[in-house]
Amino acid sequence: MNATRDEYTNTAKWLHWIMAVLIVLAWFIGLYVADLPKGPEKALIMAWHKGFGTAVLALITVRLAWRLLNPPPQFPDGMSPGLRQAAHSVHWTLYGLMIAQPLSGWAVSSASGYPVKLIGLITLPALVEKNESLAEFFVDVHSMLGWGLAILVLGHVAMAIKHHHVDRNGILKRILPGHRPAAD
Repeated sequence: MNATRDEYTNTAKWLHWIMAVLIVLAWFIGLYVADLPKGPEKALIMAWHKGFGTAVLALITVRLAWRLLNPPPQFPDGMSPGLRQAAHSVHWTLYGLMIAQPLSGWAVSSASGYPVKLIGLITLPALVEKNESLAEFFVDVHSMLGWGLAILVLGHVAMAIKHHHVDRNGILKRILPGHRPAAD
């Protein structure tokens, strides 16, 4: 069933929040593991980082398919056309980064000669051949994408809080699980 004018479907809500948690965990683990020396501790923590990243990559495909089949609710009345366009652009940029970020991490691992397992279970094929200079390039790309994603997520959260506390237009409530659940 499609979302109502005011509400996301339960599936959309849960995908949103599960992915939010996975992205935040992967980001902080990645920040922590970057400075660790090579060894068993780094390998174990990196496996968690990759597991969360590949879970995000798998879930974003489900989320995009769900969104295409179940369009999101309309923006609230009174929201300016410019703000509507900005919100639309930020959402699609976030989707792009949720794809590009884990793909760039997969490329780092491939170019470094390390395997990547989908959610820690299924070994994925290498995206590129082992190549030290390519690995360094993808490390930089992965880092830049990670910071870009972090900045957009923080902006997304800030705007949700603004909509809730300043505009009081219900945008935040309609993505919260358990709030006026929509049927799927």
